[in-house]
Amino acid sequence: MNRPTTFALVLAFTSGAALAGWGDLLKQGTELLEGGTGKNATETAVSALSESEIGAGLKEALVVGAQRAIDYLGRPGGFLDNPKVRIPLPGGLDTLAQGLRMAGQGELVDAFETTMNRAAEAAVPQTLEIVKQTIAGMTLDDARRILDGGEDAATRYLREKAGPQLAEAIRPIVARTTDQVGATAAYKRLVKQAGGGMLGGFLGGSSLDLDQYVTDKTLDGLFLMLAEEEKKIRKNPAARTTELLKQVFGG
Repeated sequence: MNRPTTFALVLAFTSGAALAGWGDLLKQGTELLEGGTGKNATETAVSALSESEIGAGLKEALVVGAQRAIDYLGRPGGFLDNPKVRIPLPGGLDTLAQGLRMAGQGELVDAFETTMNRAAEAAVPQTLEIVKQTIAGMTLDDARRILDGGEDAATRYLREKAGPQLAEAIRPIVARTTDQVGATAAYKRLVKQAGGGMLGGFLGGSSLDLDQYVTDKTLDGLFLMLAEEEKKIRKNPAARTTELLKQVFGG
């Protein structure tokens, strides 16, 4: 690859300059060019911030963000105590839940909702290795598209690439955990209290696949938190906690 082309690739990584942090890369390249001309300036720019360093910095940012998000969600209360990701009763059960509460059976509703969230908290730590493997397989072209793609581009990339594998990995854990902590039993008690026919009407004529519902909501919460961590690293220098992140993202 000739030198102008190499530097053009470096600049390609900085096309999202409107975003704080990422735009610092372009500033660095401009300042280096202003300090000299021709071969020496180009070589200095490339050596100061190589393509491999930019790619490594992006991958490290994603791993750091994923670790933070998963550590947060996997602790007790990570789902249950956070309104942003707390798993609610399925929409069709809202009216039924209100009726049960009015009838003095609110503890059944609370048990059901609590155990769904506990299952998510137990399952989400199993996603970290899959996320790391997906990040490790990211190509240079992937990195360019992510840097050009907006403040949640990396999160959308991970969901597209790893979403099905993550669901497959955590559904058995969700199923096992819901059985262990009583969510399935709570759901069956709800069915018994309301009557099967009545409950079927609330759910559109079919029973709820509880494990799939919790799996889907667990992944929704995971990707929401990943997106928040991605935005922090893009915009907030204080979120860049390693030397490589500081170098690549202008900290």
